[in-house]
Amino acid sequence: MLEGKAMIQDTDMPLEMQLQAMSSASESLDLFDVSDFRSIAAHIKKEFDMIYGSGWQCVVGSNFGCFFTHTQGTFIYFSLESLNFLVFKGVAA
Repeated sequence: MLEGKAMIQDTDMPLEMQLQAMSSASESLDLFDVSDFRSIAAHIKKEFDMIYGSGWQCVVGSNFGCFFTHTQGTFIYFSLESLNFLVFKGVAA
């Protein structure tokens, strides 16, 4: 489980949501192989959809670039073990 290993790079999420993101990431690493990025991301997305409502997105990997628009207060980018995690709620068009 999460033992202070996560390092937040950037966020505008409330603390409770940040802790949920890191906890979900840690749990997913216990459930899936560290190279199964898709299953890890799906697990985190599904948890956030269930807890905070639909519309969440999650990107997991060791090397990726991104550019997106998010709903204010719903963005976190952090690293845990050898992976980077990006979780955010998209903006409706």
